[in-house]
Amino acid sequence: MSDQPNTPTLMFVAHRHAESRILAHLAKHGFDDLTPAQARVAARLNPAGMRLTTLAESAGLSKQTAAHLVSQLERSGYIVRVPDEADARAKLIRVAARGQAAQRCAREMEAEIESEWRDYLGPRRYTGLREALAELRAITDPYM
Repeated sequence: MSDQPNTPTLMFVAHRHAESRILAHLAKHGFDDLTPAQARVAARLNPAGMRLTTLAESAGLSKQTAAHLVSQLERSGYIVRVPDEADARAKLIRVAARGQAAQRCAREMEAEIESEWRDYLGPRRYTGLREALAELRAITDPYM
């Protein structure tokens, strides 16, 4: 028996570490009004925009919770709601200019984290880790 936690917990610890560093980087660069929950929802947005029900489903949230977080993100200027050209009754949620700037800022820290992990594990092990995690998406990410 290993002294290490189970694999999902190990993945969560790495994710939580990365998320904390990304949020700190965002705050340092003027995006200090994003909560972890808001950032997780915003990260799920399709660049073409998506409906609230699809966003809620992909984030694993109730429609009410997703609507609350989307309203907060909209008030802060990270997202906008626009008419859905396919259905005039529906709205699409899209990333606004401020949200795009925050995404670029987050990508900077993501790249730094990935570089650190690659350096720490070495290129072969890091590539293997990425390949294994990408392969697991087939059975863990229904929105792939």
